[in-house]
Amino acid sequence: MSEALRHSESSPSGRPRLVGRHLALVFAATLASLTGFFLLMSVVPMYARDGGAGEVGAGLATGTLMLTTVLAELGLPRLIRRFGHRTVLAAGFLLLGLPSLALPASDGMPMIIAVSLVRGLGFAVAVVATGAMAAALVPPERRGEGLGLYGIMTGAPSVLALPLGVWLAEQVGYAPVFVAGAVLSLAALAALPGLPGRTGTGGTDEPAFGIGAGLRSAVLVFPAVAFAATSMASGVLITFLPAVTGLAAGALLVQAGTATFARWWAGRAGDRHGAGRLLLPAVAVAGVGIGLLVFVPAPAAVFPAMVLFGAGFGIAQNASLAMMYEKVPLSGYGTVSAIWNIGFDGGMGVGGAAFGVAADQAGYPVSFALTAVLIFLVLPLARRR
Repeated sequence: MSEALRHSESSPSGRPRLVGRHLALVFAATLASLTGFFLLMSVVPMYARDGGAGEVGAGLATGTLMLTTVLAELGLPRLIRRFGHRTVLAAGFLLLGLPSLALPASDGMPMIIAVSLVRGLGFAVAVVATGAMAAALVPPERRGEGLGLYGIMTGAPSVLALPLGVWLAEQVGYAPVFVAGAVLSLAALAALPGLPGRTGTGGTDEPAFGIGAGLRSAVLVFPAVAFAATSMASGVLITFLPAVTGLAAGALLVQAGTATFARWWAGRAGDRHGAGRLLLPAVAVAGVGIGLLVFVPAPAAVFPAMVLFGAGFGIAQNASLAMMYEKVPLSGYGTVSAIWNIGFDGGMGVGGAAFGVAADQAGYPVSFALTAVLIFLVLPLARRR
């Protein structure tokens, strides 16, 4: 980031200001684009299931969405360096919003998969580019707190839009929800004219810290993989909770709300005591939470499970990301954002697709138990280094 931009993000007293004008615009674009995304996140698998595709089809709807998300994230650091954040974000918001308008035309799997593949490209841009900009625009000494606030901006859409999309689809049908999701994602374009074309994460005058170097670094990959295991469970919940309990809207609201608060709290705690102390217990708590779902559809199991999983998931989000940013120069922020989001989105995609196959063969309780076991298996990767 340039010195001029750093100065513009400082308060008159000299104390580092957490949120300046540019970061506020990043937050606005994040809120709008991800609200549109999460409004459809559980609805599209429901649409596939109601169209006759069954559990495997519902899992494929999430899996294909995350497939192109992960593939796009591999190339985004280079694209951001070449074209700048603003241009890349504009293309991403268009790819995220416009394809949703085609969904009312057909509930067949070819249409659902085609739309999901394109929307995955847009989603990759929305999370990687905004995440890298947010990390560059907060003062380093307040990075955890800033990432926690950014986590609220990314978590609030899931808190509100995930259960709202399920409820609206049941009340007014699928087509209005698809249109609303498209409009919200496209509204993020309004924030772009006020953003800088580049921050320090995209300047071509800096030495590149590319995705290849990042993927060879254990201090980046290990936290990302540990977090990816919890993200895998999140993809399972988003895709299949509406199928296993009539309390899905309320349960998703509790899970997303707990995760958002936990992510913010972890940012403040990590700045004071170190983010590395938080990751291992967070992953363990998430595993316990998902393990409780072997008792679904009992309400006494669903809501405690959502609280525990949400807390572990939210803390793991912030702790893993803060640990990774600590290990790279400013020019590597785009790479860190990409690798972390690959873990996030790849985990969600694998979780949704694999769980659909497992549930079809062994049933939901066994599949939830297997998911918990996989989370516990990655605990050694979550140790502080």
